[in-house]
Amino acid sequence: MERAAQSADGGGGGGSNSSSRSSSRATSAGSSPSCSLAGRGVASRSGAAGLGGGGSRSSPGSVAASPSGGGGRRREPALEGVLSKYTNLLQGWQNRYFVLDFEAGLLQYFVNEQSKQQKPRGVLSLCGAIVSLSDEAPHMLVVYSASGEMYKLRAADSKEKQLWVTQLRACAKYHMETSSKMMNQAEGQQKNLVHAIESLPGSGPLTALDQDLLLLKATSAATLSCLGECLTLLQQSVRQAGPPSHKPGASETILGWHGPASHSADQLKNGTLGSLPSASANITWAILPNSSEEEHSSQPEPEPDSGPEVVLSEEEQSDDEDKGEVEPGAVEDQRSVILHLISQLKLGMDLTKVVLPTFILEKRSLLEMYADFMAHPDLLLAITAGATPEERVISFVEYYLTAFHEGRKGTLAKKPYNPIIGETFHCSWEVPKDRVKSKWTSPHPPISVHEHPMADDPSKSYKLRFVAEQVSHHPPISCFYCECKEKRLCVNTHVWTKSKFMGMSVGVSMIGEGVLRLLDHGEEYIFTLPSAYARSILTVPWVELGGKVNISCAKTGYSATVTFHTKPFYGGKVHRVTAEVKHNPTNTIVCKAHGEWNGILEFTYSNGETKVIDTTTLPVYPKRLRPLEKQGPMESRNLWQEVTHYLRLGDIDAATEQKRRLEERQRMEERKRETLRTPWRPKYFIPEGDGWVYFNPLWKTH
Repeated sequence: MERAAQSADGGGGGGSNSSSRSSSRATSAGSSPSCSLAGRGVASRSGAAGLGGGGSRSSPGSVAASPSGGGGRRREPALEGVLSKYTNLLQGWQNRYFVLDFEAGLLQYFVNEQSKQQKPRGVLSLCGAIVSLSDEAPHMLVVYSASGEMYKLRAADSKEKQLWVTQLRACAKYHMETSSKMMNQAEGQQKNLVHAIESLPGSGPLTALDQDLLLLKATSAATLSCLGECLTLLQQSVRQAGPPSHKPGASETILGWHGPASHSADQLKNGTLGSLPSASANITWAILPNSSEEEHSSQPEPEPDSGPEVVLSEEEQSDDEDKGEVEPGAVEDQRSVILHLISQLKLGMDLTKVVLPTFILEKRSLLEMYADFMAHPDLLLAITAGATPEERVISFVEYYLTAFHEGRKGTLAKKPYNPIIGETFHCSWEVPKDRVKSKWTSPHPPISVHEHPMADDPSKSYKLRFVAEQVSHHPPISCFYCECKEKRLCVNTHVWTKSKFMGMSVGVSMIGEGVLRLLDHGEEYIFTLPSAYARSILTVPWVELGGKVNISCAKTGYSATVTFHTKPFYGGKVHRVTAEVKHNPTNTIVCKAHGEWNGILEFTYSNGETKVIDTTTLPVYPKRLRPLEKQGPMESRNLWQEVTHYLRLGDIDAATEQKRRLEERQRMEERKRETLRTPWRPKYFIPEGDGWVYFNPLWKTH
């Protein structure tokens, strides 16, 4: 950043490669024109003396002057004069003419005094800046801007150094205070607006639930929160911009806006939303899977069962349940509810504290959604067929990039049920052996995306088993494990979702990691997961993935970096992803990939070959699971079947009541367990280190 801040100063007239004595003049902030001119006259004479090697003086009343002084606006710079500025190693220190514009909060510099009527060579914003002393060189000071830029400066002597430091700090403090005051004023105005809207009568030509007023209320809250977040980021940047050992002194204190005090987390619980109008049967809006519903805030804990349950393969059936969701039509039916909710949220708020209306739910549990990420098991099992570590890591990256599109059902952003503690989900896949081949062999015949690849003879198929369990609700941790004994492959993952409100979108961080183990090769691939975002939540919400994830294998030295790119504000493509596979010992890139995670992906290998995968045409292997009547009471589909039933009928009130009964029953069981002081123990996963592992993993039994 220092290089960026100083590159504009590379050369120019009037420079020298060594520090020289400089002179500065300060003008009175609130002086009359005649007084100001007199001050400038004094400063000019001292400036002439300073440039000739003498000392410098400033006019009285200039230091830390208010920008409005005696009631008039500042029309003269607070301080100006020659300072030495460090440019770079090649050019070293060079004399530059600096002007401090107190009113604008800017520090500008020019090649010399004669060129100050021209465009400045550099400008530094002082709002939230830190000014510190340095013993790196005599009479040196450093200005760290909130944007990350840094100016290293030298004055002629200690007196002049202190003059600049005092004025710069005063300017930075004044503009930070002004920003905070403006935020507080804006908050007060927004509160008045909300109060005026909520004071309207419940009936008549204009009510508190008028669509336009609710939109105004929601957008004003989001705008205020966004501005407050920007100010907070500015303050954080200020603290990070300073040197590690630097602590702001009294004159550098960053005065911040503490955010709107209205709408606390407690106000957003059941009571607040209880007065909302009932949502109609048209289910049109939802958000991403996250920990945003009451299941995690006042969540019940079920009674533990006796122990792990054996799921018999012969009881499982191919899953043909229709997962199609109602696509968005007119969103007006639920818009009042959504607007009312958004108007009460604060930017960055953890949605764990917020109760969301039932109509936004997708008709499956988050645990089942994790299973849907395994919809291409043939690609997963093909990893073991790789003849070399390079082939295997590339195969894993190919599988990883194709796994996400099936986990998201359709283009509409939806929110699965938040699993309750103790909830489980079991399923399996049968993968014909002739479909599992290395990517280096001749490809198998294409298969229609609508055709379900099945083997007539189970002995000609590989069995991939999957189990997921919700092991905690603070934080809400989900674990899942899958294995194929024939291929000696297994995956163990623990992840918890952390969601936050981002104005007109919702962000969900997927915290945790997974480990793919290839037992025949003794390899472990550690991987992380991207964040997810629900955009345009007031219109037609849609999902995108974002962030950088890593895949690494310590034994082979191979690693991969996968970047999910979010759509730029202007232009750009959606759902873009890039990846790079690297052999770290030789620093060699062996594969690159780019494309869309829910569309076409193109891979380029180190030998020059390329490969294209269209995720939309990949065959989807149906899950196999037991029918409801044979599932345990805590298995996802059995547990949520009544809620799902009424959501399918479009009876939102009945679905909400079933959800409430389920939660209340679990609260009672939790209170009973607390009374007996019986700790909760998961059935299938045990804590190990910072994560969770399956109780009987393949690597411990084979």
